[in-house]
This record gives sequence, C-alpha cells and structure tokens, in this order.
Amino acid sequence: MTQSQQAVVVQEVGKPVVLASYQPIPIPGPRQVQLKVSVAGLNPHDQKARDHGLFVQDRLPAVLGNDLVGTVTRLGPDVQGLSLGDRIVVQGLLGNNPQSALQQYAVADLNALAKIPDSVSDDQAATLPSNLIAPVVGLFDTLQIPAPWRDDDARVKTFDYAGATVLIIGGGTNNGRFAVQLAKLAGIGKIVVVGGSDDELKGFGATHVLDRHGGHDAVLARIKAVVGDDLVYALDTINAPADQHLGVNALSNSQKGRLGRLIPLGPIDATKVVGAKEAGYEVLDVHGSSQLKWELCTPFWERLPGYLLAGDIKPLGYVVKHGLDPAAVNELLDAYRDGARVVKTHFHL
Repeated sequence: MTQSQQAVVVQEVGKPVVLASYQPIPIPGPRQVQLKVSVAGLNPHDQKARDHGLFVQDRLPAVLGNDLVGTVTRLGPDVQGLSLGDRIVVQGLLGNNPQSALQQYAVADLNALAKIPDSVSDDQAATLPSNLIAPVVGLFDTLQIPAPWRDDDARVKTFDYAGATVLIIGGGTNNGRFAVQLAKLAGIGKIVVVGGSDDELKGFGATHVLDRHGGHDAVLARIKAVVGDDLVYALDTINAPADQHLGVNALSNSQKGRLGRLIPLGPIDATKVVGAKEAGYEVLDVHGSSQLKWELCTPFWERLPGYLLAGDIKPLGYVVKHGLDPAAVNELLDAYRDGARVVKTHFHL
C-alpha cells in the first residue's frame, strides 16, 4: 500500500495553490535517494508555474519548488557515498512531483545534490540550487567559458582566464550574485557588473560595479568605458527581451560575442542593436537544470562542499516561513507576480 503525505500543490493553473493530504510518498529509483524535506525554497519561476502552467501544465496536481534541503531517509539501487541521516541540498525538477520541494518527502538524483558541510546551515544551503546552477550553466555552458572543474575539457589548461572579461547584467539578483562568485572562482580577470551593491559584489570578486540607472545609453557608455571593444561574454540575469539589447550592444564589434539570457520570453528587438557587429553575435537561452546539463553540473555538485568550506561559494540572504501553509505560499507568489521586492523565501517543513 502506497503511503501518503501532505504537500502544497497547483490543483488548477491560474488558481491559488492548495494543501493536499494524499500525495504519495515517492520511492527512490536507481541512483536516487529519498529525503525528508526540512527546507523548501521558492523562486520566481514557481509563480509562473502556478499562474501560467510553466513546467507543470501536464503534471497536475503539481508540487512546487525545486530547491530542497533535507536528510536522507532511503537509498535507491546503485547509490554510493551517501548514508541514512546525511544532510543534503538538492536541485529537484519543477513539475516532477517526486522531486519537488513543498512536500514532506521527496526523491533526488545523485547528479543534482551535495552533502552539506557541518558549518553550513540548512537555510544557507537552500539558497544555492536554482540560483547557483543557472549561472553555472550560463557561464560555462551557454557562453562556453571552460569550467575549471572539468577534468575532461582540454581547454581548461589553455584558456586565458586572467585575460578574459565577463559582463554580468543584474548584479542585484541572486543569480547575478552567484555569477560573480563563479567568475571569481574561475579566475576571470575582469568581472564587470551592472547593478547591485558595490561593497557586496566586490567582496564576491567583481572588479567593476556600474550604476544601472540613467537609461540605456548612459549604462552602455559606462560599460564601454571599462570593456572597450573586447567584450565577448555577457550574461543578463534580469532583463526581459525588451531590454536585452543592452547586453548585445556591449559586445565587441570586431569579435563574435555571446549574450546568455535567463529570461527567454521572445526575441530581442534587432532594430535597437547599435554598432557594426561585423563578427556577428549570438543571443542564447540559459537552461539552468542540473539534469539537462549533467556533464557540467555533476562534477560541480561533487566539488560544492569544498567550495563552501573554502569560502569560494558564499550562501545568500533569506527569510523563513513555517509549515506547509498554502496561504503563505500564495502570498509569496503574488509578490513575485506583482513585481514586489522579494527576499529568497524558505518554508520550514
């Protein structure tokens, strides 16, 4: 007989989430573990799932959240390196109920989790999965900067990290903050950031933090004053397509550049692109999923505990709410929907 549990679910797209008392407790498959969820973290894409069916349209009732922290309660076949009771942080799959966060028990893939060091709290760990993996993929897959932890990538030995420049637009976002830390981890020599706290971002490794105010032309002038015509790597963590031409315009005219974007909601307006762009450019969508990019992300998850202990990756801020409370979940998702300023929110189960 299948055991059941409580979960907060999308019962109908476009309607408030509700509490379900008979969600099945998932059983881990090969190279998976079951965990008792202690912290479930939500992000802006969870609002799009509730209101527009993003990732969940065909999986109703759908459990929200793919930032999970908990303790291992059951091992699937072929699992090594983990034991019952280990604390783990997980990037689950939104819309895949067994791996989603807002439920008492979930399952996790071995290639999308890490053991949590004793010096890191559950809440600190829960700030990591989605907001960290998106720039991991953006920088080291989408933009094709060699990932320094990839032992199988010959480019790591020859790439001039110290001579490279990366532009990160949206330094005040959680994705932007982690992108700066990852660029520093890789040894990128010039890390130019638009927006965010000067002190915080320079503490993470930014070399230049630029004011995001004043309109496109003023911001572009600030960027160009730093990068000249040498920029080939840009990551936009914040803008919708209507404003993504800023990143394209910052790219080199004489060298082919790439803009990775975290909000792929349509094409950019090519009429707003300035400069000759004689070598061309690419606008590329970032798909920040460990499961889709396992060759990149699996060795990163393996090294993440060491990066945390060394201070190379620093957790971010958060606020806490308690229980599987659909009213509190809806309030948070409404804030994302309405464009309110939201601090990363964790639900303690």
